[in-house]
This record gives sequence, C-alpha cells and structure tokens, in this order.
Amino acid sequence: MTARKEKPLRIPSREECLRILVENGCDESVVRHCVAVSDLAVKIARRCRANIALVEAGSLLHDLGRCKSHGIDHAVQGAKVAGQLGLHETIVRMIERHIGGGITRAEAKKLGLPPKDYVPQTLEEKIVAHADSLIAGERRTTVKQAVEWLVREGHEDAAIRVLQLHEDISRSCGMDVDEMR
Repeated sequence: MTARKEKPLRIPSREECLRILVENGCDESVVRHCVAVSDLAVKIARRCRANIALVEAGSLLHDLGRCKSHGIDHAVQGAKVAGQLGLHETIVRMIERHIGGGITRAEAKKLGLPPKDYVPQTLEEKIVAHADSLIAGERRTTVKQAVEWLVREGHEDAAIRVLQLHEDISRSCGMDVDEMR
C-alpha cells in the first residue's frame, strides 16, 4: 500500500489573495472586511509565534465563499472555490472552519451544512476564526461585544466557543487579545 503524498504547502501572497477575492466576484465591502480581519490576525500571529504567511492568506481568503452566498454556508462555499482553485488543503480548512468560533457536527446538521466538524483545530485556524469574530465590517470590536451580539442573535453555543477561543489564544500570546491594537 502506498502512502498518499500530500502536495507541498504553497501559500499565496497578499496580492494573490486579494486578486482571488476580486476575480471570484467578492464585492468591495467583503474585500475590505477580509483586509481588516487579516490585519488583526497577523498581529495576533506575530505575538503567538504562529505561521504569519499562512494566517495572512487564510484570513484574507476566509470569506471567499461570500462570492457565492452570504448565508452560514459561505464557509463551505469558500472551501469549494478554494479547492477548485487548487489551494492547499491547509488553507481550504482555514476557510471552512472560520465561522462563529467553529461549528460542531451536530450544529452543522441542524444548519443544513454537510455533516462534519467545522471547529478550528490548529493555532492558525483558531487565529483566523477569532480575528473574524472581532471584526464587524471593518471595525474592531472586543470579545465582550462579539459574545453579546452572538447571544442576542440566539447563538449561545457560538458565543461560548468564541469566548473559549479568546481565552485559548490570549494564553498562547501571553496577553489578552483585546489589548492588542
């Protein structure tokens, strides 16, 4: 039996990521949001000693699926587009796992998504998901504001996961992410 050989990780540059967003039909507001998420995610990645290039690409492309859908399925749609573009599976998973601190298999089923676990696993996936939770449009929010919004929208489980991600990443960084500016 031959082991499956994984292709080497090629991380697209910032310019390539922005071109991918535009060429796939993401509107200007989505691109600006992705840039704001990326700016924060890169700051977090530097502080946590994560793979900065990977976090930059994943955060710039996290909302690629918004060219197809603005619903909860935009992460799945984005992962499909990224796969069709030949992006590495590592980046595809970052796109797929960025929503609301992650979505469990049971929640995915209830939401009509393909039944699988969409909870971020790696430090880089967690950073992208959390940075997205802390950017509303292009504006930076606090974890408290993000959690309050999720609770108001009826997403208590997501609020708990966002808070857990915040604590986990803050621990990894050695400081509260809300204090990073």
